Amino acid sequence: MAEEHSCKRSIVFFLIPDFTMMAFAAALEPLRAANRMAGYAAYQWRLASADGLPVRASNGVEVAVSSSLADERRMMTGHERPSMVIVCSGLNVEDYSDKTVFAWLREEYNRGVTLGGLCTAAHVLASAGLLTDRRCAIHWENLPGFAEKFPRANVYADLFETDANIYTCAGGTAAMDMMLKLIGEDFDENLINRVCEQLLTDRVRSPSDRQRLPLRARLGVQNSKVLTIIELMEANLSEPLSLVQVAETVGLSRRQIERLFRQEMGRSPARYYLEIRLDRARHLLIQSSLPVVEVAVACGFVSASHFSKCYRELYARSPQQERADRKQLLVA
Repeated sequence: MAEEHSCKRSIVFFLIPDFTMMAFAAALEPLRAANRMAGYAAYQWRLASADGLPVRASNGVEVAVSSSLADERRMMTGHERPSMVIVCSGLNVEDYSDKTVFAWLREEYNRGVTLGGLCTAAHVLASAGLLTDRRCAIHWENLPGFAEKFPRANVYADLFETDANIYTCAGGTAAMDMMLKLIGEDFDENLINRVCEQLLTDRVRSPSDRQRLPLRARLGVQNSKVLTIIELMEANLSEPLSLVQVAETVGLSRRQIERLFRQEMGRSPARYYLEIRLDRARHLLIQSSLPVVEVAVACGFVSASHFSKCYRELYARSPQQERADRKQLLVA
């Protein structure tokens, strides 16, 4: 008589318009590979959307689903009830607002269902009131706007985070790492290694592995002092450090720092500092509904007029135009 195996987890992938296909596939494929390596359906899943209709991903591909939110709410008992719900989102998540979906997520969590979020889905979970005082991860590009909107959520630029019964990841291939960790909670290391071999990945990255390339690779800069200074700048955007403070911290003179930045970055340290503050401001304008004056303060500008002047000089448009262009794009 064949040995009977029980399902480890039953998962609902809830798709939100403009979800990221890469993160979705990276989360789903480890489950398929785990089933194959285990020799039975250890993981079962289905796809759902708010209305039960196909959902268009950010790459334009429409994905069919098998259930709607109403269907999911009817599946209260028995084998149809999931043990985990994973929200899949991506672009334009800042504009997503569905109180029925938020209420359903709270209901599932209160019933003991594990929740997950891929890419930018921490935004959805936070909007549902589920990330207060909890650790979470979100894609680095969305982190500034998320942190401003949800100050009580403990957001990190990590690959993924687990806090109690909630799993969140930054998207992309980080979804695979998060799911491999999940599978590792159900099986031994041998099966995880076999799944990794199938997926052609040499290891499960740790949650704290960086999302972005190291500064050295990202900027093409080799000088360790310059890299240290840039890290200082990126860590102090709302209250910029003076060049004197930077010089004292790294043990160089102002003249040495000026010369190094001209050589390595092709511009002065003050100019580079201004550009990364404006880059953060641009993300906030696109991702949040903060008033322009609050965006200015969050990025270390003493006045909205000075902020607008600097922004226009770099991007050839005003902060107001940046936000208006984004709204027009969303409508189109």
